[in-house]
Amino acid sequence: MAELWYAIAALMLTAYVVLDGFDFGAGTLHLLVAKTDTERRQVLAAIGPYWDGNEVWLLATGGALFAAFPAVLASGLSGFYFAIFLVLWLLILRGVSIEFRSHLPHALWRSAWDAGFAGASVVLPVLFGAALGNLVRGLPLDQRGWFALPLFTSFLATPPVGILDWYTVSAGVFAALAVAMHGATFLAWKTTGPVHDRSHTLARRLLVLVAPLWPALTIGTAYVNAPMLAAASRRPLAWSAIVAAFAGLVVMWRSLRSGHDLRAFLGSCAFLAGMLGATAASLFPALLRAIDDDSLSLTAYNASVPADSLRIALSWWIVGFPLAVAYFVVLFRYHRGTVAGATGRDGY
Repeated sequence: MAELWYAIAALMLTAYVVLDGFDFGAGTLHLLVAKTDTERRQVLAAIGPYWDGNEVWLLATGGALFAAFPAVLASGLSGFYFAIFLVLWLLILRGVSIEFRSHLPHALWRSAWDAGFAGASVVLPVLFGAALGNLVRGLPLDQRGWFALPLFTSFLATPPVGILDWYTVSAGVFAALAVAMHGATFLAWKTTGPVHDRSHTLARRLLVLVAPLWPALTIGTAYVNAPMLAAASRRPLAWSAIVAAFAGLVVMWRSLRSGHDLRAFLGSCAFLAGMLGATAASLFPALLRAIDDDSLSLTAYNASVPADSLRIALSWWIVGFPLAVAYFVVLFRYHRGTVAGATGRDGY
């Protein structure tokens, strides 16, 4: 059961990155792809039906950890205390910016909220990517499974470590670029006119940038966590996920060249899902890896609740997860097609 709940937590996190990733990317790029107020409202109308529902998957990930691995959730929230507060404030800023920007028909008012939306959308993927980089690199866990991290130390990915070093910053920048690419493919699929054209062009440019950075980051990962790469070579799930990610890049490239925008977006989804799937499969069973001593790591086995509790939680997950998936299927189907611009009924 512990293995199953590890997979469920990884699935929830992957769903969050893929779904909320495209509206993060749209926010990152919206000042570049939209030059006028009408075009910016078009970008917001494209993500409008989805962005708040997408954030639910972050809560679902936390809920899965709370149900199955509460010690991991408690240690992570405590150790990343400052970073967690930054994430919460930035998530609030994004939501407020989207909802408030059109409350007053004043250029300065709207420009200020647009800047807040863009800034939060850029910084959030960096923070999430740096957090994942910390999990891959390892944390200074003590005998009780707790840790505390300064913001940075010497910027070396060796003890004593901080939240930010060359590896975690690299992971954060890569995450921001990958999410921006994801958002560009989404906007190319869902918009028309100049916004579509600019998004399509940026998607191609970002793909050319992200594709070589992926193996570069993998080399960095091998340096900070050699056992992880060794484990990946022996695990079929990890290799399958890597193949899916590579296939996603190929599909994106071919689809962007041929003008198949939906196919390019699906390729981007496969790329992000494949990378996260490969990471989870390679790290298993570690959830919080100790950088100094692997015996101190919090794993799916030593941090899980009793098996009976996992079975009870699974019975509820089996009911809730299909309902959530059905909701998103209906949502995407109801809002199928492109968005020419925001209507008078939209609050953008």
